[in-house]
Amino acid sequence: MGSLFSKQFERRKNIKAEKKTLCDLNENCGESYPGSDYRPADRKNWMAGLGVDKVYINKIVWPGTHDSATNKIGIPFITRPFAQCQSLSVYQQLVKGTRVLDIRVNENRRVCHGVLTTYGIDVVIGDINKFLWETQSEVIILEIRTEFGHQDPPEFEKYLEEQLGEYLIHQDEHVFGKTIAELLPKRIICVWKPNKSPRPQSGSPFWNAGHLKDNWIQGFK
Repeated sequence: MGSLFSKQFERRKNIKAEKKTLCDLNENCGESYPGSDYRPADRKNWMAGLGVDKVYINKIVWPGTHDSATNKIGIPFITRPFAQCQSLSVYQQLVKGTRVLDIRVNENRRVCHGVLTTYGIDVVIGDINKFLWETQSEVIILEIRTEFGHQDPPEFEKYLEEQLGEYLIHQDEHVFGKTIAELLPKRIICVWKPNKSPRPQSGSPFWNAGHLKDNWIQGFK
């Protein structure tokens, strides 16, 4: 328990330093960029509001969440405060505008954060499918990785393709130069990061780790 408190203290120090870095960037570079004045009233459909035939994938600023499926992880008031990074479900986050999801799994296809586990990946898949069913032009980056210290779930790519296949955008470098409209009806860029299994290759329904660099700013929800 002492080590957990030590980590929380260290995180607070990091947050303070990161806030200063962001303030310095804002002062030196400003906070304006093409589209920064866009304030959609309907966050559930904010991509559609931009005009899907005009917006290129490599020009989008993608809002995302860290450890996205930890809203019910651990034991309330005991272990949950140390592992819960989000208090909303995946579906609720998508409705509020999140478009990059960070999901960690263990060998049993359960979502986890370190040693703590929560519901199965099927709950996440259900939330994603519900959101995509209710919208028409929203694209999601779904990053799924095997959590450190765990084994890769057996036949996981097969499972994901069975559940999400109709929406999966296949790995292709040309995707980044396309508009949203050119990708539809495909709407998920799924980045799969296994620990030991072979990395997805070009043409696969899944993308490998080289296409999504992690640079999370640590913070409290």
